[in-house]
Amino acid sequence: MNKNEPYSGTQSVLRAVTMLEAFTDENPAWHASELAEALRLNRTTVYRLLTALESAEYVVRDPASDSYRLGSGLIVLGGRAQRANSVRAISRPELEQLAAVTGDTATLEVLAGREVVIIEEIPGEYLTSGKQEIGTRWPAHATSTGKAILAHLPEAGLEAFLSGPLVAHTRYTITDPAELCRDLDKVRATGYAAAAEELELGYVAVGAPVWDGEGNVSAAISVGGARVRFTAGRIREVGSLLLAAADRISYQLGYRAV
Repeated sequence: MNKNEPYSGTQSVLRAVTMLEAFTDENPAWHASELAEALRLNRTTVYRLLTALESAEYVVRDPASDSYRLGSGLIVLGGRAQRANSVRAISRPELEQLAAVTGDTATLEVLAGREVVIIEEIPGEYLTSGKQEIGTRWPAHATSTGKAILAHLPEAGLEAFLSGPLVAHTRYTITDPAELCRDLDKVRATGYAAAAEELELGYVAVGAPVWDGEGNVSAAISVGGARVRFTAGRIREVGSLLLAAADRISYQLGYRAV
Protein backbone atom coordinates (compact mmCIF):
# COMPACT_ATOMS: atom_id res chain seq x y z
CA MET A 1 0.00 0.00 0.00
CA ASN A 2 1.23 3.47 -0.87
CA LYS A 3 1.87 5.44 2.35
CA ASN A 4 -0.37 8.23 1.01
CA GLU A 5 -3.33 5.92 0.44
CA PRO A 6 -5.91 5.60 3.23
CA TYR A 7 -6.20 2.31 5.06
CA SER A 8 -9.03 0.04 3.96
CA GLY A 9 -12.31 1.20 5.51
CA THR A 10 -11.03 4.67 6.41
CA GLN A 11 -13.19 6.38 3.81
CA SER A 12 -16.34 4.79 5.18
CA VAL A 13 -15.47 5.86 8.71
CA LEU A 14 -14.80 9.43 7.62
CA ARG A 15 -18.07 9.53 5.70
CA ALA A 16 -19.97 8.23 8.73
CA VAL A 17 -18.38 10.89 10.94
CA THR A 18 -19.24 13.59 8.40
CA MET A 19 -22.84 12.38 8.39
CA LEU A 20 -23.08 12.51 12.19
CA GLU A 21 -21.66 16.02 12.22
CA ALA A 22 -24.39 17.11 9.79
CA PHE A 23 -26.93 16.71 12.60
CA THR A 24 -26.88 20.12 14.27
CA ASP A 25 -29.17 22.26 16.42
CA GLU A 26 -30.34 23.94 13.21
CA ASN A 27 -30.77 20.62 11.35
CA PRO A 28 -31.59 17.96 13.98
CA ALA A 29 -33.29 15.59 11.51
CA TRP A 30 -32.54 14.53 7.93
CA HIS A 31 -34.16 12.42 5.27
CA ALA A 32 -31.60 10.10 3.71
CA SER A 33 -32.01 11.67 0.28
CA GLU A 34 -31.53 15.19 1.67
CA LEU A 35 -28.43 14.08 3.56
CA ALA A 36 -26.99 12.51 0.42
CA GLU A 37 -27.56 15.71 -1.52
CA ALA A 38 -26.16 17.97 1.22
CA LEU A 39 -23.00 15.86 1.60
CA ARG A 40 -22.72 15.06 -2.12
CA LEU A 41 -22.71 11.34 -1.46
CA ASN A 42 -24.27 8.46 -3.34
CA ARG A 43 -27.72 7.66 -1.92
CA THR A 44 -26.90 3.96 -1.65
CA THR A 45 -23.80 4.82 0.39
CA VAL A 46 -25.83 7.06 2.70
CA TYR A 47 -28.51 4.40 3.27
CA ARG A 48 -25.82 1.80 3.99
CA LEU A 49 -24.04 4.01 6.52
CA LEU A 50 -27.28 5.11 8.17
CA THR A 51 -28.25 1.46 8.60
CA ALA A 52 -24.91 0.73 10.27
CA LEU A 53 -25.20 3.79 12.54
CA GLU A 54 -28.79 2.85 13.41
CA SER A 55 -27.67 -0.62 14.50
CA ALA A 56 -25.31 1.05 17.00
CA GLU A 57 -28.10 3.43 18.11
CA TYR A 58 -26.01 6.41 16.95
CA VAL A 59 -28.96 7.47 14.81
CA VAL A 60 -32.64 6.57 15.08
CA ARG A 61 -35.23 6.52 12.29
CA ASP A 62 -38.66 8.05 12.76
CA PRO A 63 -41.06 5.76 10.87
CA ALA A 64 -43.74 8.46 10.61
CA SER A 65 -41.55 10.96 8.77
CA ASP A 66 -38.91 8.53 7.46
CA SER A 67 -36.25 10.89 8.80
CA TYR A 68 -33.23 10.28 10.99
CA ARG A 69 -31.97 12.01 14.14
CA LEU A 70 -29.13 11.36 16.55
CA GLY A 71 -29.71 8.39 18.83
CA SER A 72 -29.22 7.45 22.46
CA GLY A 73 -25.99 5.61 21.68
CA LEU A 74 -24.27 8.96 21.17
CA ILE A 75 -25.58 10.21 24.52
CA VAL A 76 -23.94 7.23 26.21
CA LEU A 77 -20.73 7.73 24.24
CA GLY A 78 -20.73 11.47 24.97
CA GLY A 79 -21.11 10.82 28.68
CA ARG A 80 -18.11 8.52 28.60
CA ALA A 81 -16.11 11.16 26.73
CA GLN A 82 -16.98 13.81 29.33
CA ARG A 83 -15.94 11.55 32.19
CA ALA A 84 -12.69 10.67 30.42
CA ASN A 85 -11.84 14.29 29.63
CA SER A 86 -12.18 16.31 32.81
CA VAL A 87 -11.41 20.01 32.62
CA ARG A 88 -8.61 19.60 35.13
CA ALA A 89 -6.80 16.88 33.19
CA ILE A 90 -7.22 18.69 29.88
CA SER A 91 -6.11 22.04 31.29
CA ARG A 92 -2.92 20.92 33.03
CA PRO A 93 -0.65 20.79 29.93
CA GLU A 94 -1.86 24.26 28.93
CA LEU A 95 -1.21 25.60 32.44
CA GLU A 96 2.28 24.11 32.39
CA GLN A 97 2.98 25.84 29.09
CA LEU A 98 1.62 29.16 30.33
CA ALA A 99 3.74 29.02 33.48
CA ALA A 100 6.82 28.13 31.46
CA VAL A 101 6.32 30.91 28.92
CA THR A 102 5.34 33.68 31.33
CA GLY A 103 7.34 32.68 34.41
CA ASP A 104 4.25 33.36 36.52
CA THR A 105 1.80 31.04 38.23
CA ALA A 106 -1.02 29.62 36.12
CA THR A 107 -4.27 28.40 37.65
CA LEU A 108 -7.56 26.76 36.76
CA GLU A 109 -10.54 27.95 38.80
CA VAL A 110 -14.28 27.33 38.99
CA LEU A 111 -17.12 29.41 40.39
CA ALA A 112 -18.62 28.23 43.69
CA GLY A 113 -21.30 30.57 44.94
CA ARG A 114 -19.74 34.01 45.23
CA GLU A 115 -16.18 32.71 45.15
CA VAL A 116 -13.77 31.06 42.75
CA VAL A 117 -11.94 27.93 43.82
CA ILE A 118 -8.49 26.90 42.56
CA ILE A 119 -8.70 23.31 41.28
CA GLU A 120 -5.31 23.17 39.51
CA GLU A 121 -2.16 25.25 39.67
CA ILE A 122 1.29 25.32 38.12
CA PRO A 123 3.73 27.57 40.02
CA GLY A 124 5.83 30.08 38.11
CA GLU A 125 9.56 30.59 38.42
CA TYR A 126 9.29 34.00 40.11
CA LEU A 127 9.15 34.12 43.90
CA THR A 128 6.49 36.81 43.61
CA SER A 129 4.33 34.92 41.11
CA GLY A 130 1.47 34.46 43.55
CA LYS A 131 1.65 30.79 44.49
CA GLN A 132 -1.55 29.49 46.09
CA GLU A 133 -2.86 26.10 47.14
CA ILE A 134 -5.43 23.96 45.37
CA GLY A 135 -8.74 24.50 47.13
CA THR A 136 -8.02 28.16 47.94
CA ARG A 137 -11.09 30.38 47.58
CA TRP A 138 -11.20 34.03 46.52
CA PRO A 139 -14.10 36.49 46.03
CA ALA A 140 -15.15 36.28 42.38
CA HIS A 141 -15.66 40.03 41.87
CA ALA A 142 -12.05 40.78 42.84
CA THR A 143 -10.34 38.18 40.65
CA SER A 144 -9.63 37.86 36.94
CA THR A 145 -11.03 34.32 36.81
CA GLY A 146 -14.15 35.36 38.65
CA LYS A 147 -14.77 38.25 36.27
CA ALA A 148 -14.06 36.04 33.24
CA ILE A 149 -16.82 33.70 34.41
CA LEU A 150 -19.24 36.37 35.63
CA ALA A 151 -19.09 38.14 32.26
CA HIS A 152 -20.68 35.10 30.61
CA LEU A 153 -23.24 34.05 33.20
CA PRO A 154 -26.90 33.96 32.15
CA GLU A 155 -28.59 37.27 32.90
CA ALA A 156 -30.49 35.90 35.90
CA GLY A 157 -27.31 34.45 37.38
CA LEU A 158 -25.41 37.70 37.03
CA GLU A 159 -28.27 39.71 38.53
CA ALA A 160 -28.35 37.37 41.52
CA PHE A 161 -24.62 37.80 42.01
CA LEU A 162 -24.78 41.60 41.76
CA SER A 163 -27.56 41.70 44.35
CA GLY A 164 -25.14 40.41 46.96
CA PRO A 165 -22.35 42.31 48.74
CA LEU A 166 -19.22 43.32 46.83
CA VAL A 167 -16.69 43.54 49.64
CA ALA A 168 -13.59 45.73 49.28
CA HIS A 169 -10.24 43.97 49.69
CA THR A 170 -8.06 46.87 48.57
CA ARG A 171 -8.76 50.43 47.50
CA TYR A 172 -8.90 49.15 43.91
CA THR A 173 -11.63 46.55 44.47
CA ILE A 174 -14.78 47.26 42.49
CA THR A 175 -17.67 47.45 44.95
CA ASP A 176 -20.27 49.26 42.85
CA PRO A 177 -22.50 46.91 40.78
CA ALA A 178 -22.79 49.40 37.91
CA GLU A 179 -19.03 49.81 37.72
CA LEU A 180 -18.56 46.03 37.82
CA CYS A 181 -21.05 45.68 34.96
CA ARG A 182 -19.01 48.17 32.90
CA ASP A 183 -15.87 46.17 33.67
CA LEU A 184 -17.61 42.96 32.58
CA ASP A 185 -18.56 44.67 29.30
CA LYS A 186 -14.83 45.18 28.70
CA VAL A 187 -14.22 41.50 29.44
CA ARG A 188 -16.75 40.50 26.80
CA ALA A 189 -15.16 42.89 24.32
CA THR A 190 -11.55 41.75 24.80
CA GLY A 191 -12.27 38.12 25.69
CA TYR A 192 -10.13 38.21 28.84
CA ALA A 193 -10.33 39.82 32.28
CA ALA A 194 -7.74 41.66 34.36
CA ALA A 195 -7.73 42.27 38.11
CA ALA A 196 -5.04 44.83 38.98
CA GLU A 197 -4.47 44.93 42.73
CA GLU A 198 -8.18 44.35 43.34
CA LEU A 199 -7.57 41.34 45.58
CA GLU A 200 -4.16 42.21 47.02
CA LEU A 201 -1.92 45.24 46.63
CA GLY A 202 1.00 44.54 44.30
CA TYR A 203 -0.70 41.53 42.66
CA VAL A 204 -2.18 41.44 39.14
CA ALA A 205 -3.86 38.55 37.35
CA VAL A 206 -5.30 38.02 33.89
CA GLY A 207 -7.98 35.40 33.23
CA ALA A 208 -9.91 33.84 30.34
CA PRO A 209 -13.07 31.71 30.30
CA VAL A 210 -13.22 28.02 29.47
CA TRP A 211 -16.36 26.79 27.70
CA ASP A 212 -17.90 23.31 27.89
CA GLY A 213 -19.62 21.28 25.21
CA GLU A 214 -22.99 22.79 26.10
CA GLY A 215 -21.76 26.31 25.38
CA ASN A 216 -21.53 27.33 29.04
CA VAL A 217 -18.53 28.79 30.84
CA SER A 218 -17.43 25.99 33.15
CA ALA A 219 -14.15 27.44 34.46
CA ALA A 220 -11.45 30.02 33.86
CA ILE A 221 -7.67 29.96 33.60
CA SER A 222 -5.36 32.70 34.79
CA VAL A 223 -1.79 33.90 35.01
CA GLY A 224 -0.86 36.18 37.90
CA GLY A 225 2.12 37.79 39.52
CA ALA A 226 3.77 40.99 40.74
CA ARG A 227 2.36 44.33 39.58
CA VAL A 228 5.79 45.48 38.41
CA ARG A 229 5.81 42.80 35.68
CA PHE A 230 2.24 43.35 34.53
CA THR A 231 2.42 46.51 32.47
CA ALA A 232 -0.49 47.35 30.15
CA GLY A 233 1.42 45.81 27.24
CA ARG A 234 2.18 42.61 29.11
CA ILE A 235 -1.44 42.29 30.25
CA ARG A 236 -2.49 42.31 26.60
CA GLU A 237 0.25 39.80 25.74
CA VAL A 238 -0.73 37.44 28.56
CA GLY A 239 -4.38 37.92 27.65
CA SER A 240 -3.68 36.70 24.11
CA LEU A 241 -1.82 33.66 25.44
CA LEU A 242 -4.68 32.85 27.79
CA LEU A 243 -7.30 33.19 25.07
CA ALA A 244 -5.43 30.78 22.81
CA ALA A 245 -4.97 28.27 25.64
CA ALA A 246 -8.60 28.59 26.75
CA ASP A 247 -9.76 28.00 23.16
CA ARG A 248 -7.74 24.78 22.96
CA ILE A 249 -9.09 23.56 26.31
CA SER A 250 -12.66 24.44 25.35
CA TYR A 251 -12.30 22.63 22.03
CA GLN A 252 -11.21 19.45 23.82
CA LEU A 253 -14.21 19.77 26.13
CA GLY A 254 -16.48 19.72 23.09
CA TYR A 255 -17.08 23.44 22.62
CA ARG A 256 -17.50 24.62 19.06
CA ALA A 257 -17.83 28.37 18.52
CA VAL A 258 -20.74 29.31 16.29
